[in-house]
Amino acid sequence: MMKSGLIGRSIQASRSPWLHEEEARAQGRTLRYALVDFDALALPDAALAAQLARLRDEGYHGFNVTYPFKQAVMPLLDDLAESARIVGAVNTVAIRDGRLTGHNTDMIGFRESLRNGLPEARLDRVLQVGAGGAGAAVANALLSLGVRHLRLADVDLARASDLALRLRDHFPDAAVEAVAAGQLCIDAVDGIVNATPIGMTSKPGTPIDTAALRAKQWVADIVYFPRETQLLREARAAGCAVLDGTGMVIRQAAEAFEIITGHRADVARMTAAFDLG
Repeated sequence: MMKSGLIGRSIQASRSPWLHEEEARAQGRTLRYALVDFDALALPDAALAAQLARLRDEGYHGFNVTYPFKQAVMPLLDDLAESARIVGAVNTVAIRDGRLTGHNTDMIGFRESLRNGLPEARLDRVLQVGAGGAGAAVANALLSLGVRHLRLADVDLARASDLALRLRDHFPDAAVEAVAAGQLCIDAVDGIVNATPIGMTSKPGTPIDTAALRAKQWVADIVYFPRETQLLREARAAGCAVLDGTGMVIRQAAEAFEIITGHRADVARMTAAFDLG
């Protein structure tokens, strides 16, 4: 039996166990996918290294990583794949011969979700709220799709500035600007992406003033539980084209499944499983 899992906080509502276990079952394999919820287990962030060692010692093939550990986990790993180095965050870890290698599947997950879900979206000027681990992947995806002007907003301006600096190195032809979360102006952008946990069941609310939205804009959210966040509900009411977080989570999960198990996942089948779960 293969063993996998997810490390993070407030993850009891995650669909990842269902997605990964159903895909393994469809392939005739047995996979147990465990949740290592630091909130449910009352663990401090400092326990991260011990939990990684436990999963390694218990014979796990790998695991996924989510908020708030996508960057904190990096120095605790034995190696980083190119995807993790480019993004500067890890959301998937493979364990082989006792060695932990970090990967990032969030970037391709968001890129493919946006490309398929909003194919007509204008990408000249985009505002992204959130510059953490998931935000780094989303920003790389946006710029790889041709966004020319990207504004990064975060409650931690220094974090947004550091990400902007790294992005300029990888995408020298794009203009990347860091702004404080309290100084958002959405009038001049084509689209807005929420790359923060705001909107999750455990963190209700919206990251922007939705009263300022205009129908010509598009709005994407990486949150997938609930599927329609308050942000997307109010953006839809304003006439905006919207994209929920399910496409990203399914596509990144398919990539992660292959990295962890060594077996390619069927994206269409995982999408159907997500809708049933």
